[in-house]
Amino acid sequence: MPNAIALDFSTTPRIVLRPGAVADLPAILRDVHARHALLVTDPGLVKAGLIEPAVAALRAAGIAVTVYDQVQADPPVRIVVAAADAARQALVDAVIGFGGGSAMDTAKLVAYLVRSPCDLETIYGVELAQGARLPLILVPTTAGTGSEVTPISIVTTDNDEKRGVVSRRLLPDVALLDPDTTLGLPAGVTAATGIDAMVHAIEAYTSRHKKNPISDVLARQALALLSQNLPVVLDRPGDRAARGAMLLGSCLAGMAFANAPVAAVHALAYPLGGRYHVSHGLSNSLMLVPVLNFNASAAAPLYGELAAIVGAVAGSTDGFIAKITDLVAGSGVPRRLREVGVTQDSLDLLAEDAMRQTRLLVNNPVEVTLADARRLYGSVF
Repeated sequence: MPNAIALDFSTTPRIVLRPGAVADLPAILRDVHARHALLVTDPGLVKAGLIEPAVAALRAAGIAVTVYDQVQADPPVRIVVAAADAARQALVDAVIGFGGGSAMDTAKLVAYLVRSPCDLETIYGVELAQGARLPLILVPTTAGTGSEVTPISIVTTDNDEKRGVVSRRLLPDVALLDPDTTLGLPAGVTAATGIDAMVHAIEAYTSRHKKNPISDVLARQALALLSQNLPVVLDRPGDRAARGAMLLGSCLAGMAFANAPVAAVHALAYPLGGRYHVSHGLSNSLMLVPVLNFNASAAAPLYGELAAIVGAVAGSTDGFIAKITDLVAGSGVPRRLREVGVTQDSLDLLAEDAMRQTRLLVNNPVEVTLADARRLYGSVF
């Protein structure tokens, strides 16, 4: 008899995917009786003009908007605190996260901290944030993090360490997936975030803990959408159908890893963001192939199950890794740590930082030692 299946699956209750979905914001905020929203974003999106149509539509509908546009990549704690202070001073009653993973992660914590004030350090970890939050709507502008469907927010502490708040209270009320918001992405961002989403799917499918039938189905479908459409959007950036497929793939991968957690790729990527401010997607891109090879001794059967999805011979572990390697190489992202400013004398420190990511390393199919982490960084230096 097979072992009984046990799972506890959570995700965002409402997800809207279509071109022009951002136009739904006024109606959604009216549904939650919001009269004043804080829109959390970054300076680049403001400069690109992506925020103004949403702000104008909300104000035309009689909903006041305060824009907080100082979000940084790998958001520092001080940025999260400043955004929450801005929300309190403006007396907002809803929060919109509009941007990539950093903007959405910041918005999640702001919505929580305004209703449940506390020091961030007291809620780092799993399900320690148990208070109420403001109504929360997330609008991703990259097909990568899947933050719109995860109960996770990652911040950078004052000593450059990545810490996570993991709580179902951080899941938004609504996720709006609008391909039009991704049309202007630079090729490098499109590539890195797309690979990031593939990492989510692969690590969820091979996770040592909480892997389950629902996450498996989501991860497989996500990987199919992402691997097929990433080359398309890099070749034809204005292809709305492919952009929508990438958003859906990222969303499904987010659902998968929110319930079957990620592992060593992320654990090794986080120090690159914390120490060198390498973007999250690019950090994952750099570490993906080395970790795939490292994990193959234990994950080979699972890689074989994914092989045909990415166009390799069904059941072929080597074929799967080769196809993923080709996708990464063909995307144009940097392949070596030295290309993104990492110095060889910092590899030992990076390895030590990675070993602190115990929340992630416990999910890896193969145990990672300090020496392993150092070798993995060295292999792509």
